[in-house]
Amino acid sequence: MGISNWIFLTVVLLAIGAFAWQVSKIRRNIMLGRGINRSDNPSLRLANMARVALGQSKMVVRPVAGIMHILIYVGFVIINIEVLEIIIDGIFGTHRIFGFLGGLYDVLIASFEILAFLVLFACVVFFARRNFMYIKRFRARELTAWPKSDANIILIVEILLMSAFLSMNASDAVLQTRGVEHYTQAGAFPISGFLIPWFSSFSDGSLVAIERFAWWFHIVGILLFLNYLPISKHFHIILAFPNVYFASIKPKGEFSNLDKVTAEVKLMLDPDADPYAATAEAPADGAVEKFGARDVPDLHWKNLMDAYTCTECGRCTSVCPANITGKLLSPRKIMMDTRDRMEEIGKGIDKNGADFKDDKALLGDYITAEELWACTTCNACVDACPVNINPVEIIVDLRRYLVMEESKAPTELNGMFTNIENNGAPWAFPQADRLKWAEEI
Repeated sequence: MGISNWIFLTVVLLAIGAFAWQVSKIRRNIMLGRGINRSDNPSLRLANMARVALGQSKMVVRPVAGIMHILIYVGFVIINIEVLEIIIDGIFGTHRIFGFLGGLYDVLIASFEILAFLVLFACVVFFARRNFMYIKRFRARELTAWPKSDANIILIVEILLMSAFLSMNASDAVLQTRGVEHYTQAGAFPISGFLIPWFSSFSDGSLVAIERFAWWFHIVGILLFLNYLPISKHFHIILAFPNVYFASIKPKGEFSNLDKVTAEVKLMLDPDADPYAATAEAPADGAVEKFGARDVPDLHWKNLMDAYTCTECGRCTSVCPANITGKLLSPRKIMMDTRDRMEEIGKGIDKNGADFKDDKALLGDYITAEELWACTTCNACVDACPVNINPVEIIVDLRRYLVMEESKAPTELNGMFTNIENNGAPWAFPQADRLKWAEEI
């Protein structure tokens, strides 16, 4: 191994180490949430993961975006197989080490090139749609500054990486035909072959420089891309599969019950129960039990995984009836705010230790009551999400806190609560009058 091989190995190890460090921070942030059991019915969960995450079933509901995304998705997975060869070549100083596969290798490289071109095409289409066409969900108030730049950065990076890959192959192909030392005869180049006439005008030395530059640019770009993912919405590349697996398999619209409230109701309905008996175990640390959620640690870990998995595509907001009718609510913003608050707490912990507390909260500082009460809990956002994110769970928990901890509910709801308490029904009629409607029948 020469000095360049040791430099390459060092770069790869540093990149992998940095990525692992960033992932550990994200895992720590996700685990700030409460515990919840999502290990039931593994066969159904695996089927959902295969259909939604692997099969992209929800993406193709919108065919143009769905097909373009599948091209990038398949290209990303398959083209990166070549990264293994590049890493081996970089460490041991070989060149196209899998070339001994002969015809199979030709098929693989040809497939990689076709997919690279399709990825390049899809990224150009997405860039044009996002920047030069008016698509409402890409013009929302929450897509400013970094969220808007993030999407463009990733598209430009992918375009550059695919261009470098094709340039590397084109210069490599010319060097092979010239019999230049080290450039093994291997591979088929159906796409980069169109670039060969242009590259043929360069000298051997210039071609070697171009090929080496494109080779380093491609692999280092992939390693940098790997470390860009954790600070980008594109971390869904990593989390989409587990997020779909752990998504709720209960019917949409079925709310979770609070154990404390359930115990109280059962006590009220049991004529033999001791009204002074403890209805639920007190928290182990002696803290007063809290109803609903005010901040990130009050949500459960799957809510927080949802926030990190959000692709900010806006499909949820585009089908939200509240948003469509001009209300302040945007399900996408709910997820973005949750992630931003989680990141803020994580940075505070890094700086001040595990006991870090500040005077901010998700409810109020990030998400307003007006946004929360605009939600109709129709679950259209949940149904539309390509990776089974559930903004409604977060909205309901934050509303529970407003009602049960702060007694802050809209006037209309307060009237309904009073009627239920006094009359056993949401209407302002006593139980004795319930059948009066039938007297004239």
